[in-house]
Amino acid sequence: MRTAFLMTALTVLLVLVGDYFGGARGMMMMLIISLAMNLFSYWNSDKLVLAQYNAKQVDEKSAPALYKMVQRLAERGNLPMPKVYIIDSPVPNAFATGRNPEHAAVAVTTALANALDKDEIEGVLAHELSHVKHGDILIGTIAASMAGIITTLSHWGMFFGGGDRDRNSSSSAIVGLAMMILAPLAAGIIQMAVSRSREYMADKSGGELSSNPDALADALLKIESYAKNRTMPGATENTAHMFIICPFSAKDMQQLFSTHPSTADRVARLRAQAKAMRSSGGAK
Repeated sequence: MRTAFLMTALTVLLVLVGDYFGGARGMMMMLIISLAMNLFSYWNSDKLVLAQYNAKQVDEKSAPALYKMVQRLAERGNLPMPKVYIIDSPVPNAFATGRNPEHAAVAVTTALANALDKDEIEGVLAHELSHVKHGDILIGTIAASMAGIITTLSHWGMFFGGGDRDRNSSSSAIVGLAMMILAPLAAGIIQMAVSRSREYMADKSGGELSSNPDALADALLKIESYAKNRTMPGATENTAHMFIICPFSAKDMQQLFSTHPSTADRVARLRAQAKAMRSSGGAK
């Protein structure tokens, strides 16, 4: 319900910005472009992001431990077996991609195996498979696409004015300036809210799938301890929301606009979940 509300808010914001800067014609044009971009993202986002990070597909022969772990969790979660990829990177991290469970992929970095123990890796994989199960990658891609369109349209308005609006009106100029500044900010905040709500859900579902929320909490702390000191090579803003921990270091400006909730808050929730599961006999 929360995600549906936020996605609706993004759509309404897109319509309002399009109407202001381009009038009815501009609004319709941007809606068409938005639809086209979302359709392209639906069919190609997984291929693009895997290629961007030079991810290599592995199988049961080339990475038996990792592959079998994913296979076991997928079976437990009643999911089709996703493709498994490894990214050669000195920073531990992971993400899932794919338009639906039947066309999904899970990618982990080479550093993940060295930084985490078996239970922690399983927790990370369970988190990523939860994203697959709930369709989070598609939602995140659409939210990012719409936020990008709103920002671009606002920048266009800065150069071309407010479409059919009276450019000589001082009040119109003030409204236009406010729209140029606030619309991209609002779009970014809504996008962050979408991504953060899905991260909490994936943490909870991942803890249930692995039956070990504590291991996932420990994994998040370890991954963050590496990530905060070093930005993952090749990391970009448009893919940052896909990773289990923001791939930008604490020194990067991108961290100020992180789509991830605070790790401390996520860990606290997972610890509480583990305690509740132990009380009911459901946790390891």
